[in-house]
Amino acid sequence: MEKFLKNHQHVSSLVSVIIVNWNGKKLLEECLESLRNQSFRDFEVIVVDNGSTDGSVEFIRHAFPEVRLAELTSNLGFAGGNNAGIGIAKGRYLALLNNDTRADKDWLQNLIGIAEKTPDAGMFASKILSYYKPDIIDNVGLIIYRDCLARGKGRLEEDRGQYNDLTEALMPSGCAALYRKEMIKEIGVFDEEFFAYADDVDIGLRGRLAGWGCLYVPDAVVYHKYSSSTEAYSPLKAFLVERNRIWVMLKYFPVEMILASPYYTAKRLMLQLYGALTGKGASARFSSQYSVFRAVAILLKAWCTAIIALPNVIKQRRRFSGLKRIDRSEIYRLFREFGMTASEVALKE
Repeated sequence: MEKFLKNHQHVSSLVSVIIVNWNGKKLLEECLESLRNQSFRDFEVIVVDNGSTDGSVEFIRHAFPEVRLAELTSNLGFAGGNNAGIGIAKGRYLALLNNDTRADKDWLQNLIGIAEKTPDAGMFASKILSYYKPDIIDNVGLIIYRDCLARGKGRLEEDRGQYNDLTEALMPSGCAALYRKEMIKEIGVFDEEFFAYADDVDIGLRGRLAGWGCLYVPDAVVYHKYSSSTEAYSPLKAFLVERNRIWVMLKYFPVEMILASPYYTAKRLMLQLYGALTGKGASARFSSQYSVFRAVAILLKAWCTAIIALPNVIKQRRRFSGLKRIDRSEIYRLFREFGMTASEVALKE
């Protein structure tokens, strides 16, 4: 059961910043302090606590009494946690922020400055940099492979100013994203079956298919401690990423792209095997901690789990098809503009 604690009388704010936390007490102070220091002031902060046992709730109550605290009795993951926050948010915009981040003082100011000028855009991506190496890019929005596996655009590149222009993005990373509440009301909230990973891809593609645009705002900067709240290469993450990308594909891809996807998946897996054997890419990092055989077992489990849920996924596909406002040519343009190769998926971390 959800218990919402309101620490003081609230009036409507332009922006609701939602932070999902699970045993992240050690991360919260810097994240919340960076929000206290924002140059933009018309916002509220909602922390959704996913049943933490590390004293996070008590810490927030004592150190940040201005924060609206939503206590959940169990861990509902990224999707469920954010949905709980969205359910009580008062803002016209919803800003999602990971607890393992520090936002630049002008982060919200720069996001809202663009959002208020572009009513046809429903999503806005931040410039996310590595917390520990601020000259290295974490991501500047997401890009996508033909089997629906997504990753951060620009990940691990040196920031040389190559992403300093306001431009279209495919969708934002849920690490630091701004969504127009009007869009969320139209297309629906996060899919809680996902628990974590690819939730931002799911809602991002849904928004794009419904005709909403997405902009990358280079002056909206956030510093990210990558995978500080979860393991970077854990078996659970590998399972969720693979299962969830199948669900997203089946919900939104044109039929011909779904039929072609096994070819692209096979190509990716061959390169990931090569990467594991030669020490390149995320698969090499995973196999060094576990094994190639463990990776194969996780893939099989993910595929079986995805197939078992097929009836429900087909129902969702039919339901969301009514939201579609763009034609196939626009879908293919998005994949041309924001697609990536199998090598980029398999051989980069």
